[in-house]
Amino acid sequence: MITHFLEATNGPRNWGKFMIARFDEREWAYRSALPEDGMPLIRGRGWSPRHFWMLDLQTGEGAIFMPGGLASADLHKHQIWTCPMFPPTLAWLYEQDLTDLTKLPAHIDLPDVEFQWAGSRGAGPAAA
Repeated sequence: MITHFLEATNGPRNWGKFMIARFDEREWAYRSALPEDGMPLIRGRGWSPRHFWMLDLQTGEGAIFMPGGLASADLHKHQIWTCPMFPPTLAWLYEQDLTDLTKLPAHIDLPDVEFQWAGSRGAGPAAA
């Protein structure tokens, strides 16, 4: 995997610590070990090179996202437990050129993000 650590703050109030990752060539080439499947394991699940994985290093939870949609809706769908800085950082990432994750800064400050005492778990979509 290609990985990058990103820390996000809103001044001196909240501090988010994240790993942003993307599958590398070796992982894209891996094929399912099941003879009846035999297809590329990652691409066969619908992932593309545009997708990235964001892991919250505080909570230990994360999900795979693809920029281009609405970050808050995508986060809601995954129902992961996140620190207060995860949602605004994900929204910030959706606005960046993610072609090369290693070109992202190590730290971003989002001073307009409201202070929160604790993280949260997205409620997720209603059961059908």
